[in-house]
Amino acid sequence: MKNAGERLVELLEAYGVELIFGIPGAHNLEMYRGLAASSIRHVLARHEQGAAFAADGYARVAGRPGVCFLITGPGVANATAAIGQAYSDSVPMLVISSACDRDTLGKGPVSLGRGFLHECRDQTLLTAGVTAWSVMAQTADDIPHAIAKAFALFAQERPRPVHLSIPMDVLKEPVAEPWSPVPPPEKHTAGPQAISAAVHHLAAATKPLIIVGGGAVGAAPEIRALAERTGALVASTVAGKGILPADHPHNVGSILCLKEGWALAEAADLVIAIGTELAETDFWRASLPIKAPIIRMDIDPTKIADSYPAAVGLIGDAAPDLRALLAEIETQKLPHRAAWEPPFTKADMRSALAPLQQTHELVWQTVTAAIPADTIITADMTQLGYSGNYLMPRSRPNQWLHPTGFGTLGYALPAAIGAALGSGQPVLCVIGDAGLLFTVAELATAVEEICSPLVILLWNNSALGEIRDNMVDAGISPVGVIARNPDYIALARAFGCVGIAPTSLAGLHAALAQAITRPGVTLIEMTPEAVN
Repeated sequence: MKNAGERLVELLEAYGVELIFGIPGAHNLEMYRGLAASSIRHVLARHEQGAAFAADGYARVAGRPGVCFLITGPGVANATAAIGQAYSDSVPMLVISSACDRDTLGKGPVSLGRGFLHECRDQTLLTAGVTAWSVMAQTADDIPHAIAKAFALFAQERPRPVHLSIPMDVLKEPVAEPWSPVPPPEKHTAGPQAISAAVHHLAAATKPLIIVGGGAVGAAPEIRALAERTGALVASTVAGKGILPADHPHNVGSILCLKEGWALAEAADLVIAIGTELAETDFWRASLPIKAPIIRMDIDPTKIADSYPAAVGLIGDAAPDLRALLAEIETQKLPHRAAWEPPFTKADMRSALAPLQQTHELVWQTVTAAIPADTIITADMTQLGYSGNYLMPRSRPNQWLHPTGFGTLGYALPAAIGAALGSGQPVLCVIGDAGLLFTVAELATAVEEICSPLVILLWNNSALGEIRDNMVDAGISPVGVIARNPDYIALARAFGCVGIAPTSLAGLHAALAQAITRPGVTLIEMTPEAVN
């Protein structure tokens, strides 16, 4: 008879899970017992944080939950920062960990003077603040119900991580019959009254602005149709980048972090916010200066009445709600409108760039010219990544992955691994020297697992550049921001990567163009001095 750990793997396979990112350990062996006989591919991370970041990257490009297998205590703790990133950016992730045997829980050194390997007083509390739901299975029968609830949350609510802890003795429980998956519920849709009220506001608007976020990536055709029908301009948050093609005449780009974007928000006479919480991390200011009524379309009802109260709230899935909105526009015969003129030009934006961003623009222009249009880019918390949020064009959703909300260093490399495995497309990872050292061990995973082209563009300014600049701006003598770096080319080659260090933009172009077609992992180290 199979045990609960084996039945768990069977159940995940029945839910369509194809990949599990994880690290086996003494406490989660029973979760691995059934993996070899399943169709699920296991990807060995070198650190639990890397496993969860990779699951995040996979989920964003594959459109289904990323799954992690972790060990008790330190394994869960190591992954918590990456789980928090997925929570902040609304990424579906199923984190399954072992836990100590039930009869030891809560019996640690504080109460009895005893200690158990990997012991944690309450493991679910470690992840409660960065998950939609964190629960511990008390019996084997709890497991299929918890998995069903997790997939229901992913399908019907704002997608965020779920953590299921399973004690070791529960994993060993015999389970006679396989568990069956439960079909997820249908997504919510807005009612006809809300749709009609939204159309009423659209009828009166002459300068409508659509702001799209990560919750709108599944509604790209509908958003394009709405913009072209109503004359609305479309601005995206970082997570919504690429929902409208970069060269579409209605697309103003991901510029809401710039003064031109703020002026655009202020000039609009109607704002339609779709799948975005309108967070300050997208705007680089506390709030947008919106003076117009706001139509908010979101699957999360708490977003309808937050710091940007909605004149009309459409609670539900963006794609069907937008189709209903378009149908009502036709029924009410609203006039077709051309796109209105924004209060700035691209030349205005370019001339306003600071010297550092002008350097970055040259790099991003070189990248654009060198890589195929379908390349997925993961960008870390690095100055080159920040400027890429608005300087680097993308023409499809989920081609730009950036840890916007939580802002965790080290995201880009493991996320690139997950994105490569989830898409089969070429992937470019843009990361700083400080960020790379956070998760550099995942170079081993990349070399071991990735056959498609994965290119790491290392922007090496030999510092925590953003923090150094912040210190200087604040009148603080820089402390702890100038790093002694390793020889990154030698390090990359030690892991089995190809390593290249161009000394000019022309050299960067040649290196990128060659690497993005070469199977496997290439690290390209670029310094600001090589640009100037």
